[in-house]
Amino acid sequence: MTCDALLSLLDFHYRARDGTLDAVEQIAPEDFRRDLGSSFGSIRDTLAHVVSAEWVWCSRWEGHFPTEHLPADDFETVGDIRARWLKEETRVRRFVAGLAPEDIHRVMEYRFFDGETMRVTFRHMLQHVVNHATYHRGQVTTMLRQLGADPPRNQGLIGFYLEQA
Repeated sequence: MTCDALLSLLDFHYRARDGTLDAVEQIAPEDFRRDLGSSFGSIRDTLAHVVSAEWVWCSRWEGHFPTEHLPADDFETVGDIRARWLKEETRVRRFVAGLAPEDIHRVMEYRFFDGETMRVTFRHMLQHVVNHATYHRGQVTTMLRQLGADPPRNQGLIGFYLEQA
């Protein structure tokens, strides 16, 4: 794994994020917050969880250890989610771009919400951030379909790589 490979993975991650948010912007505000029985209930709460998780992970990489997620109520609209996620994208990209090649293999220590100390290789943490978001984007796609809305464009990783070739 190289820094370039991690940056490419981030390119995929943020392209997929944008496709999801573009699709979600097409639904009514009440549907954005409607409890559809998913892991976090609504599309809003699911997306708030994902952007919050990214904030948590980047904070840990920077040496800060949040003890809870950002409240979903901080995000009233899809625009609120997008604005915060763009801010987090800037932080993540800046952090990754500043890494030396050996840093991506470095074991980092952080504290979990309950204070438990964890030790994980940086590249695994970043891969987890992208995988975690992919999982929840799938949930959002299902919720959009439950609402009768159009799902996001294809978000497969291989399709992204084929487009880049």
